[in-house]
Amino acid sequence: MMDWAKECKLGLTALMAGLTALWGWFGWLIILWLGCLILDYITGSLAAAKEGCWNSRRAREGIWQKVGCMAAVMVAAAADLLLGTVAANIPNMDLEYGTLLCPLVVVWYTLTELGSAIENAVKLGAPVPEFLRRTLELLKKDQE
Repeated sequence: MMDWAKECKLGLTALMAGLTALWGWFGWLIILWLGCLILDYITGSLAAAKEGCWNSRRAREGIWQKVGCMAAVMVAAAADLLLGTVAANIPNMDLEYGTLLCPLVVVWYTLTELGSAIENAVKLGAPVPEFLRRTLELLKKDQE
């Protein structure tokens, strides 16, 4: 009989494999972005509370901004769907189009959220390596 830790690892591995088969790499990219959204919101709220300037209005504004980002990702996904549909239906041409815009937008937002979470970590008093900050800034700039 397997011990509890092995059973948990086996179950988690099976779950991850099933989700990867269902979502593919792009699904995990979305999950990462959503996790970064949550991380940024939590660390931003904690940093504001630490500085004594947290208020519900600013917190709601942060949520609205996150909703706006989600809308932009949905627009990029719709644009990818549109481009793919048009490319697949041009007569006498064999064009294939998967996704391009939506992954780029999601990566850009993910890098933005990570950069913001790093800024919040600094406000919370965490020592953050300068190379991490510079790397995130460079990655975001390179993507643009």
